[in-house]
Amino acid sequence: MAEGLRLAIETFAVSYRTMKHFGWFVLLLCSVLWVSNTIHSQENPQQAPAAVISDTPPDPAYPATMAWPDIPSHGAKMYSVIYIASGADPHPTVLMLHGFPGNEKNLDLAYSIRRAGWNVLVPFYRGAWGSGGTFSFTHTLEDAQVSIDFLCQPENVKKFRIDSDHIVLIGHSMGGFVAAYATAHDPKVFGAALISAANLGPASALQRASDPEFWGRWNDNASRLVGTTAQQLVGEVDSDRAKWNYMNCVPLLKARPILVLEADDRNTSDNQALVEALRKTGNTKVTEQHMRTDHPFSDHRIAMQAVIVNWLDAITKRQP
Repeated sequence: MAEGLRLAIETFAVSYRTMKHFGWFVLLLCSVLWVSNTIHSQENPQQAPAAVISDTPPDPAYPATMAWPDIPSHGAKMYSVIYIASGADPHPTVLMLHGFPGNEKNLDLAYSIRRAGWNVLVPFYRGAWGSGGTFSFTHTLEDAQVSIDFLCQPENVKKFRIDSDHIVLIGHSMGGFVAAYATAHDPKVFGAALISAANLGPASALQRASDPEFWGRWNDNASRLVGTTAQQLVGEVDSDRAKWNYMNCVPLLKARPILVLEADDRNTSDNQALVEALRKTGNTKVTEQHMRTDHPFSDHRIAMQAVIVNWLDAITKRQP
């Protein structure tokens, strides 16, 4: 009996010391994680909204769904997907515009935006990703305008439960240029979010002069598109440098909510110059956010979505 009691006491003592050391280890680990999260939150001080990280309760009568309308554009069929938010009421709607050639389509972002109560239309420009016709930068501007008009057509407003007073364009890279241009030239557009937006004319000229990989990159991108070459696309932007410089859109954007989301890439300085120019016009609705990541936001997908969903919520809530 005495021997059993002694062994029990020794076992308890060893367990206590082990647990004590383990407790200190857990405390140290929690401290390290807290510091890491603090540093990350300082870099990207956005709280991830529920729509980014969790599903919403289903609506049996008006569930979230999707459709794939073919949008006629200048004699060709443009493929698209529209993500329709749940609920019977009209929904504010995002037109999401991909880049050149569109390897990153940001469909994870589309789903988060839909969970936040917005519809999202994702068109594929003529000559891109199976759509009919041929690709050119001019065609992307035309296709964006056709897509805006599609969202405002009464039959589509009813069919897809669209709030046509709140159409917001979101564009990534070249799509950011298209979003800025289309927003500037169509008063029906409520606002725009520009994700690492490429300033096509000035950026291509600078990169040709300084980047030995420019032609290889543009040739590779153009090979994924129908009816164009890198040389043709460069000639297009060189033929009208004023049109392909988004700084010339600034006066037409001064009254609209604009989000400029920057990365550590070739477009950073152009994005920052755009923000500065917009603020100089007196635009008080400009939001700027920089993230330490690459051009597709590869390791900041959740952070990027949080910024955009929070911004969409903010610009609609502050309306009278």
